[in-house]
Amino acid sequence: MATTTSCSLLLSTLFLHSPPSPQLSNSSSFFNLSPSRSSPPTSISLNPIRSKRYFRIFSSKLPLNDNNGDDDALLLTPFSTVKPFFLLCTSVALSFSLFAASPAVESASAFVVSTPRKLQTDELATVRLFQENTPSVVYITNLAVRQDAFTLDVLEVPQGSGSGFVWDKLGHIVTNYHVIRGASDLRVTLADQSTFDAKVVGFDQDKDVAVLRIDAPKDKLRPIPVGVSADLLVGQKVFAIGNPFGLDHTLTTGVISGLRREISSAATGRPIQDVIQTDAAINPGNSGGPLLDSSGTLIGINTAIYSPSGASSGVGFSIPVDTVGGIVDQLVRFGKVTRPILGIKFAPDQSVEQLGVSGVLVLDAPPSGPAGKAGLQSTKRDGYGRLVLGDIITSVNGTKVSNGSDLYRILDQCKVGDEVTVEVLRGDHKEKISVTLEPKPDES
Repeated sequence: MATTTSCSLLLSTLFLHSPPSPQLSNSSSFFNLSPSRSSPPTSISLNPIRSKRYFRIFSSKLPLNDNNGDDDALLLTPFSTVKPFFLLCTSVALSFSLFAASPAVESASAFVVSTPRKLQTDELATVRLFQENTPSVVYITNLAVRQDAFTLDVLEVPQGSGSGFVWDKLGHIVTNYHVIRGASDLRVTLADQSTFDAKVVGFDQDKDVAVLRIDAPKDKLRPIPVGVSADLLVGQKVFAIGNPFGLDHTLTTGVISGLRREISSAATGRPIQDVIQTDAAINPGNSGGPLLDSSGTLIGINTAIYSPSGASSGVGFSIPVDTVGGIVDQLVRFGKVTRPILGIKFAPDQSVEQLGVSGVLVLDAPPSGPAGKAGLQSTKRDGYGRLVLGDIITSVNGTKVSNGSDLYRILDQCKVGDEVTVEVLRGDHKEKISVTLEPKPDES
C-alpha cells in the first residue's frame, strides 16, 4: 500500500512540475521513434536519448517531419500542453484503482485453487462400487477369556479379527467359521464405527461358514446385494473388501484366475468344492469379507490364501456364493446344517496308498451309525495283536472312490435318508452293501 501511494505521488509531481518545452529539436531529451534503415519499411526502432531533465509522458500527436527535414522521422511532442488539473485527476484515479486492487491481489496469491481431479470411467466405477458396498462390510473381533497369572483376574483379550458382511435387515452377519473359532465373545463394528455384541446363530465347519446376529437399528444395516457364481468366467474383474491386518475397509482388485478349485476346510479337512481362485490381494483379516463382481454384487466369501509367508502371494480363494446361500439359509432357519454322513472314520490317504490299493479304508464304524448298522467292518487287531484291515470303500452308487475327497464329494450330492450302494473290498473279494444316510450329529 505504501509503495502504491509513493508511485502515485511521484507521478503527480512529474506531471505538475515538468517545465514546458515549446519546441522539439534533435537535442531534445526525449525518446525518438524512427524507421530503421536496415529493416523493412514497417519496422520501427526505439532509440533512447539521454536527458538532463525528467522523463515526460507524451501525447499521441506524431509530427511527420524533424529538424533535418526528413519525412520518415517520427518525433513525439511533450505532454506540456495538458492542464495540471487533468493530470491531478488522473493521478488520484490511478491511486484509487491500485488501492482497491491490492487486497484482491494479495488474497489471490494466498488462496490457490487447484484443478479438480479428473478420473477415468473405470476409476469412477471402482470408486462408486467401493462407496456403495462399504456400509455392508463389518469388522469382527474375536475375544477370548484369559486369566492373569499374577492377579488371577479374568480378562477378555482379542485373539483374532476378521471381516464379514450384512446379510439382511434382521442383523444377520455372514463370515468364515475360522474367524469366530474358539471365541468366548464376539464384537461387530459397522462402517460408522458403532460396535455391537454378536451372538452365534450357527456355523458349518465343513464349508467354513458362520452366521452371527447383532441387535442393531435397521437404519444402520445395509444388506449386501447377492449375485450368482454359476456363470463366472476366468479373467472377470473382481473386488475384495475387508480389514487386512486390522486396517478397516480396504479395497483390493484383481481378476478371477481360476474356477472349480478345491480346498480343504481348516477345521475338519473336508473338501470345499467349486472354489473361486483370484489374484486380488487377500491378507490375514480379509477372511470373511465379500468378493464382488464389477456390478457390485456378492459372488463369494474370501476364505484362504496360498502363501508360504502367510501374506498375499497372488493366489487367494473364495467360497462361491451359490454354496454359501444354501448354507446360510439353513443356519438362519435351523441353526445348523443338515448334511448326510456314512458314520465312519477312515484312514489318511497316504496310509492306503502304502498298501497298494485305491479307496477309503474304514478304521471305525460305530454300531450306532449308519455304516455300522449296515454291516461295514472296522479295522481291528486279532488275538495275536496283528492288524486286520477293515473294509475298503471303492465306489458309492457306481461312482469310483479313490480317496476321502471323492467320498465327501459324493455325499455332498446326497440328502438325509437317501439309500446308497457302497461297494467295499473285504479281504480278497468285493461286496455291495446298502446304507441309509443319516444326519450329521449336532456340533457342540
